[in-house]
Amino acid sequence: MGRFIRLIFVLALLGLAVFFFVTRPGQVDSASFDGLTADPVHGKDVFHAAGCASCHVAPKAEIGDAPVLAGGQAFPSDFGTFYAPNISPDPVAGIGGWNTVDFANAVQKGVSPAGKHYYPAFPYVSYAKITPQDVVDLKAFMETLPASGEANTPHDVGFPFSYRRALGGWKLLFGASDWVVSDVGTPELERGRYLVEALGHCGECHTPRNALGGLDRASWLTGSVLPGEGKVPGITPSELDWSPEDIAYYLESGFTPSFDSAGGAMAHVVENMSKLPVEDRNAIAAYVASLP
Repeated sequence: MGRFIRLIFVLALLGLAVFFFVTRPGQVDSASFDGLTADPVHGKDVFHAAGCASCHVAPKAEIGDAPVLAGGQAFPSDFGTFYAPNISPDPVAGIGGWNTVDFANAVQKGVSPAGKHYYPAFPYVSYAKITPQDVVDLKAFMETLPASGEANTPHDVGFPFSYRRALGGWKLLFGASDWVVSDVGTPELERGRYLVEALGHCGECHTPRNALGGLDRASWLTGSVLPGEGKVPGITPSELDWSPEDIAYYLESGFTPSFDSAGGAMAHVVENMSKLPVEDRNAIAAYVASLP
């Protein structure tokens, strides 16, 4: 019996060691950022395409040309309520004390400077595909925005979801960073794929999720239901019979072909997309219209 108990103990320790190994926080390759010169002007386009202000301004705050990224907006989910953090340049309450690798780890790996996993309410699974240059440019632009000393609101998440180490396992299961549409064929479609699948993270809302909150990539952009938002429509050609011109105009103006207008969270998306170069909106429209 004593030998059996020792065996169980050893197996438990081995299992625990494996768990901590596979759930360890990942890190970006810091060398990929060496020698890059930041361009905050281009970073402004990255900022709008990524929709940072839509989530990180204070509740009911105006976005404007120089948004204050004080955080505080609530995002209900099946796992609890998440609150957007302060990502302004404040060195204490915000992210003003972060270096480039800290920022990249947060954006692309979902890992804090202290080595803690972030919840995937932050769309780092999509942002993992952002280029190093765009990460550097985005950080440079965000450093030009006003600072806020607003303290972060703690997430309202109960056990077991409050145990962040387990998020390493979630990332292992659902953190795929390859392209959903692997072969697009033209530079315009490649740009559209990058804007939709990476920067714009459109799949985070328009794709259904499984019971553990992972994106169902086999049902890419076919629509979903979000707590607090209700039904989110599909935007594949079988769900949305708009021409590429209709889609591009909607992203610029917020008006549908039937003269309805964007509302809810989509109104913020249109506000962001309308500030992008026309070529980017056309690329997004081409990608969406080309989906199977």
